[in-house]
Amino acid sequence: MPRYLLLTDLDGCLLDSETYSFDDARPALNALRAEHIPIILVSGKTRAEFDPLRERLDHRYPFIVENGAAVYVPLDTFSFSPERSRRRSSYHVIELGTPYALLRDVLRQIEEAVGTPLRGFGDLSIEEIMATTGLLREDALRAKLREFDEPFLVNGPPKLIEEICRQIVTRGLNWTRGGRFFHLTGNNDKGRAAEILLRCYRRQGQLQDPPEEIETIGIGDSLNDLPLLLTVDHPVLVQRPDGSYDPDINLPNLIRASGRGPAGWNQVVLDLLRHTTQEAAREQTVNIRVT
Repeated sequence: MPRYLLLTDLDGCLLDSETYSFDDARPALNALRAEHIPIILVSGKTRAEFDPLRERLDHRYPFIVENGAAVYVPLDTFSFSPERSRRRSSYHVIELGTPYALLRDVLRQIEEAVGTPLRGFGDLSIEEIMATTGLLREDALRAKLREFDEPFLVNGPPKLIEEICRQIVTRGLNWTRGGRFFHLTGNNDKGRAAEILLRCYRRQGQLQDPPEEIETIGIGDSLNDLPLLLTVDHPVLVQRPDGSYDPDINLPNLIRASGRGPAGWNQVVLDLLRHTTQEAAREQTVNIRVT
């Protein structure tokens, strides 16, 4: 049987979009730990935001920050150093994003080009971030410590949004949309970062005796998760807070979770684990018969 990896978005998936609690997902988290299945956190959150969250989750696996801008790999994860990585504290870090200062400059250029104010995270006060996101003050301060990704707000008709996105692309940068914000990014996304990390896991698997195959599950809820869902073997879409699914995500093998946020995340993970356990039991039975 292959070794499973689970890659998941945070806000609106593992974390409640309003309270940021993962209490409803605890049964599935415990089941994943019992099966020794790594949980790879893939989010638009900053490196600073990950520290307290990983402590609360007792998380010891790699994680991906700011919509694929950087991959953080604990030093003892692999028996080799990932390519293009540099050591920072207790991590190998692979940076893929564009420096934040450059993104801020480009946002100002686009604002002038379209003649409409664009409010990025760098323009918002801590109080405004708290009001917009529901974050507590300390978490809002951590969210401000951005390195590679500028979330911004747009108030206007679809044609204005289309023009803003066109202006971003003509400048050689990318955009995506999360639960609350549009995001201005460099040439990075969650899928590209995940693929780099998965190559490391596959390489490590080939060093085992016998070699391990890797099979992946990816969970998201918004357009910025689409590159991740395209990368994995089993893509899962969680319901948005209003109970709908993001209409921009429609893959032929997509699994739609029958629930919102961490409750939906919990149920679909337990269902997938139950399915893989049944598959393993069937394969074991076949092997015994063949023998």
